[in-house]
Order: sequence, then structure tokens, then C-alpha cells
Amino acid sequence: MERLDNRRWGLDSNCFVCEERNPGGLGVPFFADRDQQMVTATFTLDDRFSGAPTYVHGGVVLAILDEAMAWATIALSGCFAVTKATSTRFRAPVMVGQSYEVRGRVDADDGSELDCRAEVIDSSGAVCAEATAVFVAMGAAQAIEAAGADVPDSARDFIRS
Repeated sequence: MERLDNRRWGLDSNCFVCEERNPGGLGVPFFADRDQQMVTATFTLDDRFSGAPTYVHGGVVLAILDEAMAWATIALSGCFAVTKATSTRFRAPVMVGQSYEVRGRVDADDGSELDCRAEVIDSSGAVCAEATAVFVAMGAAQAIEAAGADVPDSARDFIRS
């Protein structure tokens, strides 16, 4: 398993979901499992991220699902991409203070759009939430806009024209 980190590409990120240096964020560390063709992360969230007192807010769960799919586009398809459309189904509450795993995959990649899916799984193996999304590959201008600066050479292979 390979630890995924934005600094690998020379990009300074303050990502709400994955960046451990963001004091207000979730700090969820993602890993690529190339044998299984998925990205994974384990997380436990405290009540700062609750909706109902014991449930993690649904928007936070969706952010984690979206991040898993975004990392899948990067780590598995070698492509920086942004969410075009997403659909989520919540099957069971994600509880504050309990451990979960999120898994993300790329199901199809036609060069410009990527079909992705992700799921949040509890410690018993039950799926609590699942999402599908279409991501759009970033071109050079959008990557520069997203990074806030010119994209380093180390990241250029992840940009599609």
C-alpha cells in the first residue's frame, strides 16, 4: 500500500478531507492498493463533525466519499480530475467515535471523463454509505487555476489536454 500525499507533486494543499496539516480538517490519510485497484482510508471522527449528536454529518460523509474517488482518479488513473456529478445513498448512520473504512475505485476512464464509486464500511463489514460520480479530467489551465500557481514538472503527467 502506498501513502498518498499532495506534496509528492510539489503542491501545497490545505485539503479539508485529507490534509493532516489543516487544523480544522478531517486529516484522513489515503492509501493506494494497486493490486486491488482501489484507494482506502480508515477514519474515526469526533463530535466536531456531527449532524445529530451521535451521527457524523451526511455532508462530511459525502466529502470523504468524494475524496476517495478523487484520489482514485489520481492514484489509479494517473489523472487530476474534478467532480462533475455525484449521487450518494446512505444505508446506515456513520457514528461519531467509531472506526470506518472508505474505499474508492475508478470503474471507467474514457480519457476525458472517469466513472468512479466509493463506499464507507463499518467494522462489521456493512456498507453505511455509497456514492458514484463522474469526474472530468483537468487540462493545464484548470490545473493551474486549482493549484493557484504553475503546476510543477512532477505533476504535469497527471494533466490531460
